[in-house]
Amino acid sequence: MAKTTPLRSPMRSEGRSALRRAVSPSGCAWSAVNMAALGGRRCLWAAAAVVALALASEAAFVEDLDESFKENRKDDIWLVDFYAPWCGHCKKLEPVWNEVGMEMRNMGSPVKVGKMDATSFSSIASEFGVRGYPTIKLLKGDLAYNYRGPRTKDDIIEFANRVAGPLIRPLPSQHMFEHVRKRHRVLFVYVGGESPLKEKYIEVASELIVYTYFFSASEDVLPEYLTLPELPAVVVFKDGTYFVYDEYEDGDLSSWINRERFQGYLTVDGFTLYELGDTGKLVAIAVIDDKNSSVEHTRLKSIIQEVARDYRDHFHRDFQFGHMDGNDYINSLLMDDLTIPTIVVLNTSNQQYFLPDRHIENTEDMVQFINNILDGTAEAQGGDGVLQRIKRIVYDAKSTVVSVFKSSPLLGCFLFGLPLGVISIMCYGICTADTDGGVDEHEAVKKENSDRELTDDGSEEDQEEEKNGKYTELSDGELKHKDLLEKKKD
Repeated sequence: MAKTTPLRSPMRSEGRSALRRAVSPSGCAWSAVNMAALGGRRCLWAAAAVVALALASEAAFVEDLDESFKENRKDDIWLVDFYAPWCGHCKKLEPVWNEVGMEMRNMGSPVKVGKMDATSFSSIASEFGVRGYPTIKLLKGDLAYNYRGPRTKDDIIEFANRVAGPLIRPLPSQHMFEHVRKRHRVLFVYVGGESPLKEKYIEVASELIVYTYFFSASEDVLPEYLTLPELPAVVVFKDGTYFVYDEYEDGDLSSWINRERFQGYLTVDGFTLYELGDTGKLVAIAVIDDKNSSVEHTRLKSIIQEVARDYRDHFHRDFQFGHMDGNDYINSLLMDDLTIPTIVVLNTSNQQYFLPDRHIENTEDMVQFINNILDGTAEAQGGDGVLQRIKRIVYDAKSTVVSVFKSSPLLGCFLFGLPLGVISIMCYGICTADTDGGVDEHEAVKKENSDRELTDDGSEEDQEEEKNGKYTELSDGELKHKDLLEKKKD
């Protein structure tokens, strides 16, 4: 029997050829490169899929709210981001907000995280007092608490946990007191039983819980070194020591807590200055460069720290101390060009500021400068008068134009050059039209005057005829007179 040879498929032959080329020395490099490229593409696809899955999973912990939220919200505690789709700050906050939602869910927090398009549900947003985007609020029953802190995950979560919890947190033991004290740089504690002071303390806590925690404890829980003149009392622990509220010296409890909720010395930035504006204190700042380790920079910082520490009893009711890294923000705030290092004292309530009239060499010079401010002998600059407001408008406009040209010169030329060019052409056309019209009008007036003179005096021919007529009339009179005389002679 004749042996039959099986037919070879062209595809199979092609595959074997490719396989031989791949395993051959000349095909090894080609195969490795292609396999690596294929693997790289697969890795990129896998990484993109993982990122997309992670973002989707984070977004799943944030609920999109609609008009039904108004009726259903009172059953839970909500942390809500009111945003606008076109807002750049809102888009920047979105990934942070997704992380907040996932973290709050993972820690088992009772706070639900949501977001609402304030442009689509404007009536609900206006009911909650939303005036800008993004606006973060914690809604707890009938109360709505505004968040004004930095838009970071940790700060937002800390705010939510603080406000969602009880207004007054009890400290039942010394161990709990020490644990809480290590966690908080500024700690307010009510000591004693039921009293009008405690009612006032609770009232203040409901207002200022957005900024700080409030605790209560019995006298035996507090450290042994702490001595209280009387009970009940409100004590603040900060800067390694404690201070007792005195109604006669410190005034209203709410104002005292609002002033004392900051440490004696701070690293100051724009947000901190905004918060310090509610305290009514003057802010003494050493404007330095943190990266500059020269003697002058470190000396001014040390002077401010020493005054804040050693002269606290003298100045803590009127002054807040700190330092600021760089002069960009302070220059824009003062509309001035301060060279660093320097010292400036800000009055955040009326936008005035004070600069030392001489070089600050030591702590004594700084104390003298502060005393001059307190007694009114130091010259105040700036303010919120009409001229300063006009100056602010001009400065902001100039800063905006300069920043646009620095970031994108072509865009700046288009935004400002094109309108200026159109306005220039229009002005040129108006001025040219007025000039031509003025010449034509002048010529018309001149011609009108000439015609009027001709009309009044008559033409030259009319004047000649009038002259001839006059001579003719005089000749006839003479003739008549001669005839009369001749008749008399006869």
